[in-house]
Amino acid sequence: MKKLFVFLTMVVLILISGCSYTGLYILSLREVHRPQDTKNRYGDHRIINFTEDNVANYVYEDELIKIIWYSLSNNFKFTLENKSEHSIKIIWDEAVFINAEGSSARLIHSSVKMVDKDKTQLPTVIPTKSIFNEHIFPVDNVDYVRDITFGGYKWVVRHFIPNKAASRRELDELTKKYIGKTLKVLIPIQIQDVINEYIFCFKIEDFILYSRETESLFYI
Repeated sequence: MKKLFVFLTMVVLILISGCSYTGLYILSLREVHRPQDTKNRYGDHRIINFTEDNVANYVYEDELIKIIWYSLSNNFKFTLENKSEHSIKIIWDEAVFINAEGSSARLIHSSVKMVDKDKTQLPTVIPTKSIFNEHIFPVDNVDYVRDITFGGYKWVVRHFIPNKAASRRELDELTKKYIGKTLKVLIPIQIQDVINEYIFCFKIEDFILYSRETESLFYI
């Protein structure tokens, strides 16, 4: 009887769970577009990369700003330095994420409560010669889902590029169609009533499988 109970328990566990394959996309900052007036006013720019914890991160710099981009699986993290002699503002309601298919979505930042994700966002003021840190993600990737572990519901931020499948073959088929495509982030920066639109273009260079995880089939 005990053996039967153990067997049935194992069967139930197999039925309610499944294995999935997942990994990480490798992104590179390839281009940054600015209006011609911004180019004339703030000069040439440069893009450099550095490695931290075996991950390549990127620095963009001109005479107005210096920004370090840290690409993550479901959001972008950046550190922005105001190099100018005036305060600058990030106009969040005009910030946009453009995905690999070319569809655009509003961007929100981590200081916004998830429940307020569709509301107007106040600009962030960055004083002269100061540094600002933030995470940003597409509002379309924010979901309110059932929590199968603890019950009730919770807010989650989905990956902005699909990165999970039931088998290695399915994952390879899924991810290869994104390799070589471009993600874009538009950040409007205002200084002295002039809005300068910076468009950061990230190329999807590769995909690295890093784990095989077990998860519930009933996960939403």
